Amino acid sequence: VGGDVHTINVLTVIANESYEDFARQLQSELAEAVGERPRKVDINLFTGKIIKDANGNDWEINSQLATAIYNSFVRNNYVDDNGQLTDDYYNAKEANAIKLPDAAATHASAIYEIVDSIYNPNALKPEDGRKNNVEVSINKEQFARKEFQELWGRINAKSVYSVQFETDELIKKSIDAINKELLVSQIYFTIAQGSLQAIKSKQELEEGTAFVQSKTDHKKMTMLFADNFVKYDLIGKIVEETGLTRKTLVSILKNISPEKFAMFSHNPEEFIIKVSRIINEQKATIIVQYIEYTLLSDTYDTSVFTEPALKGRLGSNALPLQKHLYDYLIYDSETESKLAIKLDEDNAVTVFVKLPRSFYIATPVGNYSPDWAIAFKEGTVKHIYFVAETKGSMSSLELRTIEVAKISCARKHFAKIGSELVEYDVIKDYESLLNKVLR
Repeated sequence: VGGDVHTINVLTVIANESYEDFARQLQSELAEAVGERPRKVDINLFTGKIIKDANGNDWEINSQLATAIYNSFVRNNYVDDNGQLTDDYYNAKEANAIKLPDAAATHASAIYEIVDSIYNPNALKPEDGRKNNVEVSINKEQFARKEFQELWGRINAKSVYSVQFETDELIKKSIDAINKELLVSQIYFTIAQGSLQAIKSKQELEEGTAFVQSKTDHKKMTMLFADNFVKYDLIGKIVEETGLTRKTLVSILKNISPEKFAMFSHNPEEFIIKVSRIINEQKATIIVQYIEYTLLSDTYDTSVFTEPALKGRLGSNALPLQKHLYDYLIYDSETESKLAIKLDEDNAVTVFVKLPRSFYIATPVGNYSPDWAIAFKEGTVKHIYFVAETKGSMSSLELRTIEVAKISCARKHFAKIGSELVEYDVIKDYESLLNKVLR
């Protein structure tokens, strides 16, 4: 997940006290846990530290250079009178513009590491989750608009689908795709050996560089399916993931190549996940060719807009808007927020809404909820009402097969509605929307 790890792995603590009291106590406890860390910047912080030069050789900071580094920090207002790092230091570091003596300039990264060892209470301060929180409400004026009511009346129809295809066709396509595409990773163990020859300094121990790695081995894990080992209901698991019958899945797995089936023993969970995905993709491509939608007399009620309790945070995932059906937009990506801002500014737009997940079109590969419904001023565009799906890429090659299938099903659903005033399409951004709706 890359840099998103900090977004996904967020610990939320709901404290039974004020934020100020909780933050103060937490930082005090953390300070005790890192009690050995230096508390201020002074000459002693740098004196005697072992750093590496450009050639990787150890180099000790003597008292003369330590004094020069400290004086440079004082002159540039990087530390206050109490030896605490200032905002000027953090701003300069972020801009990669910290000023150091000439003798230390080539060792800037090592100097930064030494300074970063300073205990900084602000770095341990928890984020105030209550700050900038908003609860989303319906914009009653927008909700009552004739344009929104007409838009909603044209797109709120429910439908059912029917699809008929030959099972043999799905079996053959699935076998061919598995034989061509399936790759299951082998599970390996890495065994690293190292030794500690001599302790040179406390700093070396703290940095974890005292141990020298001397040997690395990679061993393959062999899965054993004995009575006393983990048992897998292979067919049953794939039935759950694909919705196909056990008979159909047995026909597929019996006829894939022995080399591909042997991959099950390499990594059973991955085998089940990837085989299920391949079969679902083949099912999706067939379904698109044969699916038919029938409109029902039943329709979605406007309660889909009022039932969900939407909450967000300004500056994080909430955006105040004027033409949106709600007073705030809760967005999932920067692409959505940019599009919403442009829609809100456009004089041709009367009202728009990010559709709730409870408004969906049933498809054989899962329910599908379009992203947006937009009402334009009559006479300004060729489609007064537009239902949109936003995708970062417009290329079908970069969209997952199941996503393409859902979009194709949505096209057939909206085509069945049969109104020339309503258009459904996939857009990348505001400019691609204009290309589709302008005369």
